This record gives sequence, C-alpha cells and structure tokens, in this order.
Amino acid sequence: MIDLRSDTVTKPSPEMLDSMMRAEVGDDVFNEDPSINALQVKACELFGMEAALFCPSGTMTNQIAIATHVGNLEEIILEKDSHIYQYEGGGIFHNSRASVKLLDGKSGKITAKQIRDAINPDDIHKPISRLVSLENTTNRGGGETYSLSELKEILEVVRQNNLKLHLDGARVFNAIVEEDYTPKDLGAIFDSISICLSKGLGAPVGSLLLGDKEFIAKSKRLRKVLGGGMRQAGFLAQAGIYALDNNIERLKDDHQLAKDIGELLTKFNFIEKVIPVRTNIIIFHLDEDVNPQDFLEYLKSKNILAVHFGGQAIRFVTHLDLEGDILSEINKVLSEFN
Repeated sequence: MIDLRSDTVTKPSPEMLDSMMRAEVGDDVFNEDPSINALQVKACELFGMEAALFCPSGTMTNQIAIATHVGNLEEIILEKDSHIYQYEGGGIFHNSRASVKLLDGKSGKITAKQIRDAINPDDIHKPISRLVSLENTTNRGGGETYSLSELKEILEVVRQNNLKLHLDGARVFNAIVEEDYTPKDLGAIFDSISICLSKGLGAPVGSLLLGDKEFIAKSKRLRKVLGGGMRQAGFLAQAGIYALDNNIERLKDDHQLAKDIGELLTKFNFIEKVIPVRTNIIIFHLDEDVNPQDFLEYLKSKNILAVHFGGQAIRFVTHLDLEGDILSEINKVLSEFN
C-alpha cells in the first residue's frame, strides 16, 4: 500500500522504537519525567526560546496558544484556510470565545500589508485586534513557505501595533530545510511556536508549544484543563528526541519525491493543473469530467491512498514511510486510468 493521505500516517522506525523502550520516565504532572524535560529543553535550545510544553497534539498546542494570547472581545487575524480555523473543530470560539478576521491570502500565506489593513481601530463596535497567526508550511496552500524577509515585515507590523505573533509550525521543519533560515531565526520572531513531531519527523504522537516562561506557565494551566497532563509520557517524548536528532535533514528527500511526483502528474490529460510543489505536499486538480470520489476509489483499488481536498482537488503527501519505486508505481497506475 502506498499511503499518500498524509505524513501523519508514519509509524516509528525500529530505531525509534528501541529508543522509546529505553526512555527514563516519571510523573510529568509533577515535572518529574526526565525524558519530557529533556525534550522540552532540546526544543528550547533549538529555537532559542525560554520554555516549552509537551502536548498530545498540534491542535492542543495551537488552541492553548490562542487561549493564552487572546480573550473575550478580542480578535485573531489569520488566513482563511489556516488549519486552526478549518480543521480544529471550532476551537477558537469554544476555547477562547475570540473573534476571527479571515484574510484571503495566496497559497495560504498573508502579507504584512494585509495584516496592517486588518487591524481594527480603537472602536467599541469592533473586537480588539490581539493576535496574528501564521502557518508555515501551509497545508491547504500546498506546502508553501514564508521567507525570512516576509516574516520580518510581518513582525514589524505586529510590533508597531502591540500584537502577538503565533506560528502554527505543524510542518515548520519542512520550511526550515527548504528556506534559508534556522529554528533560532524563527524563535526570535514569534511570541509562540507550535511544532509537530508526528508528521514528517515520524514520531507516533506529540507536539510542542514554545514561548517565554510566563507564557508557558499559563499554557500549562490550560493544558491541565484540557486533559493534557499525560503522567509517564516519557516514552512518547523519547520518540520526539529521536526525531529531532535524526529526521530533520531527511525531509529534503520527501520534498524531492514530492517534486518528482508533481512533475509526473503534469503528463496526464485528465489532470487539469498541478499546484507548484514546494515541500512535501502535492495538490492537483482533476479535469471537470472526472469524479474525484471515483478517482480515489480507483487509486485505492490499486493500493494507493489519497484524500479529496475539495472541488476537483486531490492531495498527496510524501513522508519517510514510503518505500520502493513510488514514481514508477504511480505512473503505472495513472497510465491505466480512464
């Protein structure tokens, strides 16, 4: 089976499992799990930030960050296709009772000018603009990345207007290996960063929230309320340590495979267009005469899994669990589609 639905389908490698089974553990709610503590310190050092918090999922880290930064009668500015708006179950309102201002970006990205224009005036008829959230890489935007210059321009607008800046970095390491910046560059820009360990990095579970000490102290209270205190979770944290030590640079392999698949897709006349591939996400649009569900069923019958991405769009995602001559198999299967 070639599973291209998401990089979340990855399973721990034998080496990662061995590392997990040798983890030291304790009660993390008492701050006594050495593996979790070590993972949090490693992430802080990597991004140059003061504190970190290990959580079960990226949805939890994003929702905790929003609830810590934003309150009632306040507003978050974000791109309309952002994961935290589209795929987190309405959590912004449920957890924070905050308003949202959705911007129509390009490939999931928004600009400094769009943000400046979206900031509300001091007017009792409007919520108080409090937080800007960016996604890097962009999911629905096809794995697009922000450049360092774009981020610095946004930071200038944010600071000038006394706002906070959050990064949904579910696939931030995909951006880092593709762009010309380091984790520390990002740590110097954002007030909070959410990073996911269970996508391209290959860990089975877990995300980290990073910020200053005061922010993380408040966030830890919210994690408790949301049921995120996991006791002896060091076995999972050790997987994250292994992932950060071993699986960042190899993301370039996923990117190259995705670009090769994207190029291959352009040769089939039943595919109307392929969104330019930047990292490990491939989004392509079927011709209007092709039923997307029928297409997915055909792929499944040939042992290829993918997801419908709305309208005529289909998404493939490459990851470390893909083995063998993937290109040849995809070419063979698509060549037989009619």
